[in-house]
Amino acid sequence: MKDIIYEITDLRYLNWARTRKSSGTAGSFLKAYDDSGKRKKYYKLSDSDSVNGITGHECVNEIVVQRLLAFFGIEHLEYTLVHALVTVEDRDYETYLCESEDYKGEGESKISLEDYYAMYKETDESPFDFCRRMGWERYVYEMFLIDYLVLNRDRHGANIEVLRDAKAKSVRLAPLFDHGLSLVCRCHTREELDKFDVTEDRKVQSFVGTSSTLENVKAVPKSFFDKLPKLKEEDLSKVFEGFDTVIGPEFVAKMRDMIWERWCSLDSI
Repeated sequence: MKDIIYEITDLRYLNWARTRKSSGTAGSFLKAYDDSGKRKKYYKLSDSDSVNGITGHECVNEIVVQRLLAFFGIEHLEYTLVHALVTVEDRDYETYLCESEDYKGEGESKISLEDYYAMYKETDESPFDFCRRMGWERYVYEMFLIDYLVLNRDRHGANIEVLRDAKAKSVRLAPLFDHGLSLVCRCHTREELDKFDVTEDRKVQSFVGTSSTLENVKAVPKSFFDKLPKLKEEDLSKVFEGFDTVIGPEFVAKMRDMIWERWCSLDSI
């Protein structure tokens, strides 16, 4: 698979900066970059803490979700899952991490949707209505769909970005990115995995919508769904191809069940 590098890459030279989880739970995500080449590369690790090390599997989630986005033809940031050696707080780890490149075009600057909305909203205008006025309605519908299918918990106002080019006088939303806190990201043991209800409507962060991915996807018109490619259960084999040696088969099975059951539930919604 082109989006997974299984051979171990030595990235112990990277310097990791700690970013607290926006979800409010314990732990943090570590990020780094390398600007020594022609194109700047960005890296991020799964959830970690100073006691247990790297324990999460959010980086795997990014690849799963990007494959799902590709199936539906939705623009998104491209990640590569890299098997790597890293050094964090003087300890070496062998792990899988995410690598990506800058999605800004030449001459573009970025600002969070939350800040852009605060600057240009009309009186009593909601973020959802603001996006519709800006012509970003389809983007919001695509986001609501994917966030429902994978139960994305972390679509806060900085996880959606506005790209501006002053010279070209253009404004656009960045490709969808940052889907790590989704699927079964809260599960670290088999017991937690077995107890996890893949159809449960859990509270999430959603700047544009509500705290329910179910309520958000209800706002998507039927005409939008009618134009989508129809997901079949066998299509999920490609979505999860190549993860056998990356994450346990029980996690793959649970994530696969989650996406399929949530997709099937859209008919009744």
